[in-house]
Amino acid sequence: MRLIQLSGAVCDLVYRVPGLPAQGAEVVATAFAAHAGGGFNALAAARRQGMAAAYGGGIGTGPFAGIVAAALEAEGARPLIPPLPVDQGNCVVLVEPSGERSFVSVPGAETRLTAEALAGLPAAPWAMLSGYSLAGAGAGALASHAAALPAGTRLFFDPAPIVATIPAPLLRAVLARADWISANRAEAAALVGIDDPAAAVEALRALCPRAQGAVVRDGPRGCWLATGTGALHLPGLPVRAIDTTGAGDCHAGAFLAALDRGEDPASAARLANAAAAISTMHEGPATAPTLAETRAFLARGPARH
Repeated sequence: MRLIQLSGAVCDLVYRVPGLPAQGAEVVATAFAAHAGGGFNALAAARRQGMAAAYGGGIGTGPFAGIVAAALEAEGARPLIPPLPVDQGNCVVLVEPSGERSFVSVPGAETRLTAEALAGLPAAPWAMLSGYSLAGAGAGALASHAAALPAGTRLFFDPAPIVATIPAPLLRAVLARADWISANRAEAAALVGIDDPAAAVEALRALCPRAQGAVVRDGPRGCWLATGTGALHLPGLPVRAIDTTGAGDCHAGAFLAALDRGEDPASAARLANAAAAISTMHEGPATAPTLAETRAFLARGPARH
């Protein structure tokens, strides 16, 4: 096992809608599906890119937990913590025709981790943590666990869109321990107060004193990478996106898996850009491609996507 995903998995209830409803109004969805989401997305991406991984987040008991457990089993990423007597959290995902998505979430078992449960997790070369998991009932135990990871474990941190609501002491503890940080442009701006991604990625790396590098994801424009030699832009790949749900998670999982294989950060970022682009061409939150599919996509060149 190379990776333990500490971020909570949830059940995504995905509605494809012609547009967001006005206050007090209603729209009729054109499609609906229930999927595992949240921390599952990045974990699935890493698995499909060939990385051995397991789920170290909270798992519950109930219909939503059943969907998440079945998805983890299908990916070969078994839960490491015994199930709790409460159902998994869920997230209503509204996907518009442009592929943009909006969320409404309810927490569940994934937020109820305890220090005792986390202490029983095995060691692994990598641990992954999302900012979403630092805002629930078990956030303090999880932040303490992440901050105290053994020296041989590299922590990959994605602050998530709720970064501004994470309690400051918990956020500081995780940033101080992070070996890599990957944020989208808005999240990076919230952390360092800089909108320009080239400057933000260097400031983001400086924010994490032990970090080997930082990534700022910039949607279809690709990403920016900082490893101590200045900011490097890795352009995105043009595709017709139909659903951007989970694209950032896919990028993070694919990037981490490539680093674990020994690829240099720039090559890992190019591959992650491709994996994220492919994921947006399919409906659903966990649509990461395999490593073979990603390499074939890159080999075809931008004119044929």
